[in-house]
Amino acid sequence: MSAASTQGFASFGGKLDGARLERARRSPQFDGKKFVNPLPTQTLVPGTFWQMVRHQIFGREQRVPPSPPPVIARSTADYRTPPASGLRATWIGHATVLLEIDGARLLTDPIWSERASPSTLVGPRRFHPPPITLEALPPVDVVVIFHDHFDHLDMATVRALARRGTRFAVPLGVGAHLESWGIPAGQILELDWGESATVAGLTLTATPARHYSGRNPLRAYRTLWASWVVRSPGHRVFFSGDTGYFDAFVRIGEQHGPFDLTLLKIGACDPTWQLIHMSPEEAVRVHQDVRGRLLLPVHWGTFALAFHAWNQPAEAVSAAAAAQGVALAIPRPGEWVDVAAPPVLQPWWR
Repeated sequence: MSAASTQGFASFGGKLDGARLERARRSPQFDGKKFVNPLPTQTLVPGTFWQMVRHQIFGREQRVPPSPPPVIARSTADYRTPPASGLRATWIGHATVLLEIDGARLLTDPIWSERASPSTLVGPRRFHPPPITLEALPPVDVVVIFHDHFDHLDMATVRALARRGTRFAVPLGVGAHLESWGIPAGQILELDWGESATVAGLTLTATPARHYSGRNPLRAYRTLWASWVVRSPGHRVFFSGDTGYFDAFVRIGEQHGPFDLTLLKIGACDPTWQLIHMSPEEAVRVHQDVRGRLLLPVHWGTFALAFHAWNQPAEAVSAAAAAQGVALAIPRPGEWVDVAAPPVLQPWWR
């Protein structure tokens, strides 16, 4: 399926200016020139640049699986009957999850493109195809986007979903990218931390995260990043997106928890990036901080984005969850996770 393939300079998106810039200037997260983290944060742990370079060149980890991971193919017909429990998740791959929640459908960070890149020729390439094509995907009410990096905000996928009338909940500033791609303003909900919007009976709240942004290297930190709380009449879900660990998660749990399901990032966890990419062990801690019931790890197993074995995050989160007594589901791409009866944990990644 090649309907989702980024094209040219358009994929770098729009610019924070005009009324959108004025709104950003009123945000506590904006310092007058750029968005900032609540805690001083660098993309690399200080003093680790050359360590990262050596690891990139000399590391011998199996960063790409020797054969494609197993995928459970899905069709439109699979989604005609909603889950009896009211909450079911399908991991599409990386940070993309299709949530069926009390009659509504929500997608997180959808990417159907072959590469997480502005180019169709170079950049991280998928280990496995999406378990369902975009054409077969059932109607989606809303998409939530964590931030504007290419492995989370995919221009071609966004355009394809927008043509179907899907709405988009994005952090402050990210709407500029969508509008530059022709997405009508009426389909975009642009939120600062602490702000909420309601779509299809779901209340979506942008909550803090510790990361950074910038599709265009000349416009770094000019859009916000956010974790997300999804609340329906019967369920609550927390999506961390890309983030380093910090104390905001305890407050999120106090204000918005408990959560029936947490979708927490575990991959790209090289120690040189630990301020902006939490480890699998920290993901288990976040799950406990926000008072989660079932943990579904994301942001791993689809693209080679870090200096560790492709399946190391799954091994680490399995061990950490077992040690802490945390309920864990690590589905194959396309495998259903119903919160009432999650799949038995099987180390398929081995």
